[in-house]
Amino acid sequence: MESLVQTGAARASETFDVLIVGAGHAGCEAAAAAARMGLRTALFTLNMDLIAQMSCNPAIGGVAKGHLVREVDALGGIMGEVADACGIQFRLLNTSRGPAVWSPRAQCDKALYRVKMREKLESIANLFIKQAEVVDLVMESVEDEAQLKQTPRISGVLLRDGRTVAAGAVIVTTGTFLNGLIHCGEQQYTAGRSGEPASVLLGEALKRLGLRETRLKTGTPPRLDGRTIDWSRFEPQPGDADPTPFSFRSAPHTGEAMWHPPLRQIACHIAVTTPETLALIRANVHRSPMYTGQIEGIGPRYCPSIEDKIVRFPDKTSHQFFLEPEGLNTHEVYINGMSTSLPMDVQQAMVRSIPGLEHAEMLRPGYAIEYDAIDPTELDRTLRVKKFTGLYLAGQINGTSGYEEAACQGLMAGINAALFAKRQKQAAALGEACDVPVGFTLDRTEAYTGILIDDLISKGTDEPYRMFTSRAEFRLHLRIDNADTRLTPYGRRLGLIDDDAWAAFEAKQARLAALTAVLEGARLNDEDLRSLASAAGTAGAATAEIPAKGDLFAQFLKRPSVTIEQLLPALVARLEAVPAAEPWLAALAAAKYPETLPAWVRNEMKTVETGIKFAGYLAQQQRSMHRLRADEARVIPSWFDYHACSGLSREMVEKLDRVRPSTLGQASRISGVTPAACSLIQIFLEIQSRAIQSQALTA
Repeated sequence: MESLVQTGAARASETFDVLIVGAGHAGCEAAAAAARMGLRTALFTLNMDLIAQMSCNPAIGGVAKGHLVREVDALGGIMGEVADACGIQFRLLNTSRGPAVWSPRAQCDKALYRVKMREKLESIANLFIKQAEVVDLVMESVEDEAQLKQTPRISGVLLRDGRTVAAGAVIVTTGTFLNGLIHCGEQQYTAGRSGEPASVLLGEALKRLGLRETRLKTGTPPRLDGRTIDWSRFEPQPGDADPTPFSFRSAPHTGEAMWHPPLRQIACHIAVTTPETLALIRANVHRSPMYTGQIEGIGPRYCPSIEDKIVRFPDKTSHQFFLEPEGLNTHEVYINGMSTSLPMDVQQAMVRSIPGLEHAEMLRPGYAIEYDAIDPTELDRTLRVKKFTGLYLAGQINGTSGYEEAACQGLMAGINAALFAKRQKQAAALGEACDVPVGFTLDRTEAYTGILIDDLISKGTDEPYRMFTSRAEFRLHLRIDNADTRLTPYGRRLGLIDDDAWAAFEAKQARLAALTAVLEGARLNDEDLRSLASAAGTAGAATAEIPAKGDLFAQFLKRPSVTIEQLLPALVARLEAVPAAEPWLAALAAAKYPETLPAWVRNEMKTVETGIKFAGYLAQQQRSMHRLRADEARVIPSWFDYHACSGLSREMVEKLDRVRPSTLGQASRISGVTPAACSLIQIFLEIQSRAIQSQALTA
């Protein structure tokens, strides 16, 4: 098979600093980040009208996924802002549980999301959106002085029309398009999404890179005509009356109590399958390509098709699903929870077996799609392909599922590709003197984004990877309310946070610090006790805990049953003397507190409450995080020879040699690598390092 195109920038029709292939959720974040960091950036897509297309569920966020969107926003990404502009239902999930698992979710207007994302991208200087098919990568060899060898570098792309476009760095974010194959019953055809061509030529070009590949599968449910649904038969599921936005930059206007979404809000509806539905699926499961052997790819374990649910959970007598409108200007309805690849006639019968859907018209059938993905252990922590310089991968090509998982990878790949291109330009202009960071990474102690990337590059994945809060060792530390505290300073240093956003961030930090100082410095007096007793009586809280006169507010707040909302009546007067708290007081006045407590005020105050109430647990996590960082600081050089480590099993040596972990901490998280093996690696690191130093001295 012919190798990749070998050419140089001299033949290029255009030149960019950073070039992104694919304008899905990963590609959009990558392009926005690189351009806002001052790099001349190109975003190539097969269809400019389908930028940021919501191929499956028209929603952003959810449990753990909402954490990722908040982190993207805190770093300066754009998904949160666009979701806020297009949301038609907002819900803050898990509020009955602890703050670590609170997660925002928004149902979005699917068509408007594309429009708003394109508007956002087109407003960014240095960013050029191009409609063309990328079919190959341009490769050249460069001297790697550190490794004393020629290292292949990706320096551009070849388009289907024959043009060559040069680039300092290339990011591939092709989603499900690489050799995509759609299945609907016995029918199958090549496509990247329904109605869109697959990226076959680029898929073959990537195979020629010699990277390890895998074949994955995902699916989508049928869509219905909302005019043919009897909505009275289903339980409505409204959004929050006082919604919580994704973006830290979505704030109430001056003088308003709450943030108002720009679009009209709607309700979704809850439904369940019937015994007839289950019997119908069981009778036709042999026609599903999942069970005929037609599909070879591995599907997502945590988002199975409806036929997979029936087979895997035969004792369940019903399965819940949701009817979710796809927008305000369409009657199309998405059936969340009924992903399927059964034949169209079975899908139609399945839908009509549910009370309220007897006359429902199916606008689009559900289908499954198989696609190629790259084994993510081929990547380093910056999402660069380890065997090449200048090539980065992000999104579903790395084995993940979901818009949010794609977006956070796209942002990180965009940042690192931009830093790489900047270093190349500065090195060319100034020689050795280069002050641009080598890369930007997040570890498991800093963000869910860091956990996702670490899981991918350390363990790989044999199924589409989805984020869960249970994947985080330090989830009490990694909350949605403190994502800006954790990450916005990074975004500022990278040039992704503008002056207005930074001023808003600093103002919020001042509010939190002021409230903390009041709680830790003020003691309850007689007036406070009367205020709290009156508030408890008004709320009907007969069993409310009674504080003692002279107690510190913070001391009382540590009690499990006490919340910041209960203390607020006694705090308002004290906060009036604190200039930083003025936005809270204005919102409380506008909401006619104590009638209503604005959600954004409550959420910010909850950050302080969590820090005080869980101080012991947070300190314990900090100690564990320190130990993890110590392991991460123990670097394993690229020359380290695992085969020379006597005592490691053959299986461990193969895994370590395949992944090539960059630190001892990463090595410890590879499946099958034991603590004893890590101790051996540490010993042999010392032995091999001394041997190399000795050779250097005698040379």
